[in-house]
Amino acid sequence: MTVADATAAATPADAATRAAQILSRPVQLNGLTVPNRIVMAPMTRQFSPGGTPGEDVVSYYARRAAAGVGLIVTEGTYVGHDSAGDSDRIPRFHGEEQLAGWKKVADAVHAAGGTIVPQLWHIGMVRQAGQPPYAEAPAVGPSGVTAADAEVTGKAMTQQDLDDVIAAFAQAAADAERIGFDGVELHGAHGYLVDQFFWEGTNRRTDAYGGSAVARTKFAAEIVAAVRAAVSPEFPIIFRYSQWKQQAYDARLAETPEELEAILAPLAAAGVDAFHASTRRYWIPEFEGSDLNLAGWTKKLTGKPTISVGSVGLDGDFLRAFAGEGSSARSIDDLLDRLESDEFELIAIGRALLQDPQWAAKVLDGRLDELAAYDPSALKSLS
Repeated sequence: MTVADATAAATPADAATRAAQILSRPVQLNGLTVPNRIVMAPMTRQFSPGGTPGEDVVSYYARRAAAGVGLIVTEGTYVGHDSAGDSDRIPRFHGEEQLAGWKKVADAVHAAGGTIVPQLWHIGMVRQAGQPPYAEAPAVGPSGVTAADAEVTGKAMTQQDLDDVIAAFAQAAADAERIGFDGVELHGAHGYLVDQFFWEGTNRRTDAYGGSAVARTKFAAEIVAAVRAAVSPEFPIIFRYSQWKQQAYDARLAETPEELEAILAPLAAAGVDAFHASTRRYWIPEFEGSDLNLAGWTKKLTGKPTISVGSVGLDGDFLRAFAGEGSSARSIDDLLDRLESDEFELIAIGRALLQDPQWAAKVLDGRLDELAAYDPSALKSLS
């Protein structure tokens, strides 16, 4: 049986109706009402020369909002710190011209009926290979290393560096609220700066920011607290984290629910309103003895709303995993059962929304037969 045949066999005739009903339910994230359960996942596009989103970026996001995406999380945007990023084509969330561009994006999304948050980002020790640089600042990180067995190639951050980065995140969040965004997402995943503090492999510090799992959360918790203080009480703060890293797909922050709770509790206490638990395949159980995925465990441990994500792509047969060699089709019932049982509140979609800006409208209208298979060429333009 082919993947397509397996998907079709697993999808009942009334899947379209059920999907539309379950995915169209609104959800509350602090003071923000998201009109449905569909999130556009953050995806780096590199179409912002000079770090400024132009009219093509405005249209790119507005098209997806107009088609019914409930919440858009923008591509990662550099906060205002010299070492936050090194590509001149990735947008920044600081500077008069750049923020003016982002205001146009937010206004257009709202005019189309959507909600939107910027993803605030500092890359730390990870460099964007082959991209035109905009800064000559050194790479910085908790210990100046990129992986567990790596040599020191960057700068280990001083207390002043830490304070400066924390202030940069807080300023970016305040600017996001000022120019009309609906919340912010803090990028604490995938081996970038904040995650470099979480991960024992890149955090070799012996001060208050290193050592135990709880100590390694101190920097992230201070960022969250500073952001919380810089914005209105009802302004949502979403925190994205992952076990896996770009440098090590098999890396894990926590091997047990108890270890995960020790990491997440300080972040929730500092002011996180929702967690975006990034996994490469959303259906994989996170710990033995339970079918809950990472988002499900995150919600169970913190009581906070969660966003799940990972290899969700919709085609004419409805649901397919684009996870590379060894991936298998997933019945739509699997995803809908998890949403209906409130294992997590929202599901983030990436490549399917690059393929088809009308994807959400087709799903919410029950027009599943109009969905096309994912084509990697969709990455090459802002369609």
